[in-house]
Amino acid sequence: MPRIQIVLPERFAFETRVDIRIGDINYAGHLGNDAVLRLAQEARLRFLQSLGYPHELSIEGLGVVVADTAILYRAEAFHGEVLRFALAVDDLGARGFDLLYQASNDKTGKEVARLKTGLVFFDYVSRKPAAMPPAFLERLGVTSE
Repeated sequence: MPRIQIVLPERFAFETRVDIRIGDINYAGHLGNDAVLRLAQEARLRFLQSLGYPHELSIEGLGVVVADTAILYRAEAFHGEVLRFALAVDDLGARGFDLLYQASNDKTGKEVARLKTGLVFFDYVSRKPAAMPPAFLERLGVTSE
């Protein structure tokens, strides 16, 4: 069976550290697969806040929704450890973009997981997908040609 591949960039746009809490641990005693997505969401929120957006529903009058997700698990992680999330923007399109994440043990540097979330801009008033705001691209440092 072919495995998902997530190719990471050489450089990341943002980095943050997130604690693994007891509620993130599953019955096997390690970080649960569902918790990885929650921790990635926290990292994504911090990335958006670093760009000046208070949350995922307030980006130039729009929000973003997760259209798809892929996760590659590389190693176990445990309660009390800290994950370093490095994020990069990829595959910019008319209505959205991908965020790539590398989650590593902050103390050892060992890679725990790689993730990709496909994000689509969404107008919550009309309940429809929307075009990516040019001001968002400017905050990313992307210029239109």
